[in-house]
Amino acid sequence: MLSYGAWPPRAHRREPALRGRLPAAARGRRPLPGACARARRGRAARAEGGGFHRGRRDDALPLRVLLRRRPRAVRVALVDPLSYTPPYDHGLASALARRGHDVHLLTSRFLFGAVPRPDWYQREELFLPASGRLLRRHPRSRARFALKGAEYGPSALRLLRRLDSLAPEVVHVQWLPLPRLDRLWLRRAAVRRPTVFTAHDVLPRRTAEQTRLWLALFRTVSCVVVHSEYARGRLEELGVEPERLVVIPHPAFERHGEGEPEAPGGSTILFFGLIRPYKGLDTLITALGLLREQGLEARLVVAGDPLEPVDGYRELARHIGVEERIDWRLGFVARDAIAPLMAEAALVALPYREIDASGVLADAIGHGRPVVVSDLGALGETVRRFGAGETAEPGNPKALADALARLLAAPGELRRAYEGALAARAALTWDAAAEAHEQLYEELVSSAEGPA
Repeated sequence: MLSYGAWPPRAHRREPALRGRLPAAARGRRPLPGACARARRGRAARAEGGGFHRGRRDDALPLRVLLRRRPRAVRVALVDPLSYTPPYDHGLASALARRGHDVHLLTSRFLFGAVPRPDWYQREELFLPASGRLLRRHPRSRARFALKGAEYGPSALRLLRRLDSLAPEVVHVQWLPLPRLDRLWLRRAAVRRPTVFTAHDVLPRRTAEQTRLWLALFRTVSCVVVHSEYARGRLEELGVEPERLVVIPHPAFERHGEGEPEAPGGSTILFFGLIRPYKGLDTLITALGLLREQGLEARLVVAGDPLEPVDGYRELARHIGVEERIDWRLGFVARDAIAPLMAEAALVALPYREIDASGVLADAIGHGRPVVVSDLGALGETVRRFGAGETAEPGNPKALADALARLLAAPGELRRAYEGALAARAALTWDAAAEAHEQLYEELVSSAEGPA
């Protein structure tokens, strides 16, 4: 297991140039996971589809980047087939490109608004071109499943052809939305070149049969990146070899604006993001009623796109008498709407029942907001490490209410958690994450190339 848990990582040391390449017939061999193990021992890093978006040219890089002594550039293909996480994809691609690497993001059209402009990398919408056009105005249409299902196979073939023409040295897959089909193209890609998969979701809410399928997928790739020690341990328990696992924490999303975020105040709790059963909104509403019984008149803002009916949540709020304390702002939250939401919140609540890492946590930290989280995976690890808030037992309204009260009823504690969020924001940067990925990629490329 390789862990880049000490952030920021140490500076690069000068190393000898990489060895020459193997003959073309031999370059297709997939590197053994021993490349991850070698990196764990501390080896430092060494000296067309449906849409195409070209980032700024390399010669437009800032002079400080061009003059930085850095390892050999690597050509990387980042793959997010259904554009699940555009902010994460953009953050990692931009940070790698700023470090001098040749990065291509292979994805699909994002149906819920604009995506960030490529920043020194290239973005290609290879997947689901027809679905992207037909569903642009109605992204939640019931027809989306049939349309995407019909297009996914041809899109996977298009991906393989593009990988052949692009010839990246590393393929880094962010999501496998249809694992039974994905295993076919993933196997072919992994045989030809080093392949990495980031397990943003480490097997929660899956059947035993699905778990076996995912274990086979994990063993197909060279290395699996996870965001927490919890995730690493969970996958080891399920049978993934430790030498395949690489721990790189989820960076904080960058806040747009000058200076540090203002300190929080008031008693507004923000629940933000997609509304799904596992996210525990019912636990939070019940906790809001318990806060009222303690004499704390907190206000809850629910801002997000519901992927389930919310009638049950509204009825629960009426039943316990907190309906008037909840501000429902339903619908997809665009990136430019996040900062105002965060600014009015005293803290952000993540009462999830099952999860490892969360983009909501990354947004809260990036905006300097204290958090109250379920003690799960990277959520609990991050809060404890930086003192960025409080943790609570998942699914326990009383524990959640007590954790919320410790911050809302004590301005000094809220301030302490704010300072912890700022510390996490300063440590969990995209450049640090890119450096950790860079070290991993170079170990894999070196292993694939073999001796001169």
